[in-house]
Amino acid sequence: MDQRARRISSITGAALAAVVALGGCSSDSDSGSDKKSSASGSPAAEKKPDSDASASSPASAADQSTAEGAVAAWVAAVIKQQPKEACLVMAEPADGSTPAKVGSEETCGDGAPDRKQIDATVEQLGESFTPEPPPADPKVEVAEVPATGDTVEFPADKISVDGQTLDKIVLSHSTGVTADQLNIKIQSSKIEDSWYVTNLDLDIG
Repeated sequence: MDQRARRISSITGAALAAVVALGGCSSDSDSGSDKKSSASGSPAAEKKPDSDASASSPASAADQSTAEGAVAAWVAAVIKQQPKEACLVMAEPADGSTPAKVGSEETCGDGAPDRKQIDATVEQLGESFTPEPPPADPKVEVAEVPATGDTVEFPADKISVDGQTLDKIVLSHSTGVTADQLNIKIQSSKIEDSWYVTNLDLDIG
């Protein structure tokens, strides 16, 4: 992977566009509890009691009732190379002058104007997010992180794929990069009654 900062944001207008960030990312390392959400490519979808809340579903039927569920579904879709499903759980929050925009058939489907860009970005991210050996049905778990209002930011070490944390997976695909040079955070925001992935800060080197 290129040793540079990348930002994925604005899923509807820029549709998963990879934009080179000029500065580094903030370092929020709030610790989470043992509560996790997970997503996989299995056809089942369920939600356990709050004492051990989790979700297991294909990204196309993502559990967006929690930030953890949205992030888990998005990471699973990226690894499984499902660009439409990844896009559907992403959104662009309202900025004061424009309303929030969420992924839809129009912005994420086969005929979407930005679909080629979505495909290319998901392909690139998938290479970095996939552990070895590549899983046919990745199990993604996201540890709970305290929210700031309707926004939650998840450091990569709070996200695991088949038992391996996302930061270590990305590091294994990076050449000449040390752990202290890697800073990845995935942001989720609540829009109306659902949670969406609204930003990815990926800072390497």
